[in-house]
Amino acid sequence: MERSTDLIHHPYSPPDGFVAPQPGVFKASTVIFPSVAAMRTRDWKSKSGYTYGLHGTPTSFVLEARIAALEGGLQCVLVPSGLAAIANVAFALLKSGDEVLIPDNAYGPNKALAEGELAAFGITHQYYDPMSVADLAARINGRTKLVWLEAAGSVTMEFPDLIEQVRLCKARGVISALDNTWGAGLAFNAFDLDGQGTGVDISAHALTKYPSGGGDVLMGSVTTRNEALHLKIKLTHMRLGLGVGANDVEAILRALPSIGLRYRAQDQAGRALALWCVDQPQFAQVLHPALEGSPGNAYWQQVCGAADKADTGASAGLFSVMVDQRYSSQQVDKFCDSLKLFKLGFSWGGPISLVMPYEVEQMRGTRPAHLTAGTLVRFSVGLENVADLRSDLTQALTSALPG
Repeated sequence: MERSTDLIHHPYSPPDGFVAPQPGVFKASTVIFPSVAAMRTRDWKSKSGYTYGLHGTPTSFVLEARIAALEGGLQCVLVPSGLAAIANVAFALLKSGDEVLIPDNAYGPNKALAEGELAAFGITHQYYDPMSVADLAARINGRTKLVWLEAAGSVTMEFPDLIEQVRLCKARGVISALDNTWGAGLAFNAFDLDGQGTGVDISAHALTKYPSGGGDVLMGSVTTRNEALHLKIKLTHMRLGLGVGANDVEAILRALPSIGLRYRAQDQAGRALALWCVDQPQFAQVLHPALEGSPGNAYWQQVCGAADKADTGASAGLFSVMVDQRYSSQQVDKFCDSLKLFKLGFSWGGPISLVMPYEVEQMRGTRPAHLTAGTLVRFSVGLENVADLRSDLTQALTSALPG
């Protein structure tokens, strides 16, 4: 056999039995079958064998199992981003004539998807008040096939009455899907919110955030406990050709063992800085679910505040402030630009603290009454020393927002 052919078809295989802390990284588009019979009998849907790289490798199967365990679910599919997870759910469950309900404080691209592609496909949507179960109840109708939930709300950080929202959806026979990126599977069990089995049908998660922890990987997941629902999502996943790279899977597998430590550290740092911000006269309001007086704090206490959550933390390292209305938007921008350790950037959950100003009026249908007047700024706390971050906030306030 010529040497180049021998290099491709060399018969050597390493011995079985190698075990190490991290799973092996298997990359494949093509999967080799031992026989035609094996090829014809393998079923990619059951994960009982391998058929094509897009349907999974040993590496992706391991991450799917671990994310399902983290979320409290039974099945999981991996997708290229958190937004892809939201889209996977929508396209699996909605058709022309159906309607989806979305909280008005939801992740912006979820709303953009509803207003764009879903609307073009004849799927309608409504935005409901996330802090009013009655408003959600009034909007559910015969066309409603999916209700999105979000805890805490994107940017404005309200924590809804999640338990009653889920109970309402179950009573009306409507599928509930939670964007669980903030909770990360650690703040609460989305599939058992009250310890008595009250839980969502679907948990969508941007693994980009806390599971990755490095600010360098884009990935999402969709986790369920119902096999039939999982199959619907998985079939759409296949038909859309959604796949993730093995090296990205490896990066998240390496980061997962430390997620509890990182989540708790960023939780504690975020709370410490949020409490400090309460005392700063430049800030008219501090929005953090664990902060007394913040919108939905009682519901946060109900779902996340149990003492047994202390080992992982019960709140993400995110909070927002309303800069007093006496300061102009240009001054707020200068404040953000003056920060040195807090970098200006989207996303969160990584080692570097981030800051981002937002225009509430551009994000919400109407400005919620529970938000004070002013300009909103969101902080994502990384892994830096809290005293250093506090000093950074102090110098930026002195420079840009004199009290």
